[in-house]
Amino acid sequence: MKLLRYGDRGSEKPGLLDDDGNIRDLSGHIDDLTPDTYRLESLQKLVAIDPASLPVVPAGTRIGAPISRPGHFIAIGLNYADHAAESGLPIPAEPVVFSKAPSSLSGPNDDVIYPSGASKVDWEVELAFIIGKRAWQVSEDEALSHVAGYTVCNDVSERKWQIEGTGQWIKGKSAPTFGPLGPYLVTADAVSDPQNLDLFLDVNGKRCQTGNTSTMIFSIKTIISFLSTMMALEPGDVITTGTPPGVGMGMKPQVYLKPGDEMRLGITGLGEQTQKVVAE
Repeated sequence: MKLLRYGDRGSEKPGLLDDDGNIRDLSGHIDDLTPDTYRLESLQKLVAIDPASLPVVPAGTRIGAPISRPGHFIAIGLNYADHAAESGLPIPAEPVVFSKAPSSLSGPNDDVIYPSGASKVDWEVELAFIIGKRAWQVSEDEALSHVAGYTVCNDVSERKWQIEGTGQWIKGKSAPTFGPLGPYLVTADAVSDPQNLDLFLDVNGKRCQTGNTSTMIFSIKTIISFLSTMMALEPGDVITTGTPPGVGMGMKPQVYLKPGDEMRLGITGLGEQTQKVVAE
């Protein structure tokens, strides 16, 4: 099942994507795709709905992020060895954990706003997932049973704010529109192996990132188990899992986004995003 939200920003409605690529309106059954909707027991009720019984949404309608507002928006840094190398940093001994502000969430094709005072805005295609069952001190064997589904994230980053001065990654990851998510969430039952998915990202038509989730340093089940030893993960928490090599910061010379640039990115089976960078 592919779940999404559609409509104008701030007034999105819930929907699903049928096998023919049509958006179907779910608002007759649920109000929105909220953290509560992503509880595994709530998802089971949606599975029983026949998509053909739902109204078709007009083609070209804006798609929003596939969750109204995450509880946590957690990110894992340096989770691909070759990305750590291009960043000039050692392979971490344990997952590098930081947060993105929930207010950074945006639709998969919305403009990325280049903030005032920024100068080193970068791209990062990532596999993200949404928690569907409370996870507190779970084993790796149990971990994947807590996942509602998987989606695409662009972990947009302002490297000056992230690294220079006193550092602190959350500062460089949290501006409005720095968290494009979607176009939809694919429920966990429909993703046979989340550790074997191809990722790509293009900037202005040039391929910059190519990778596969099989080369993660820390797998999804390891990430969930690790995080759950220190915090309770709740339904609706979004976790994004790190990026393969090819970011602008790793290029020689470094290359950063500027207003007018366009990004296209995607993951096998999870869809694609397209964003234009615009000045604030």
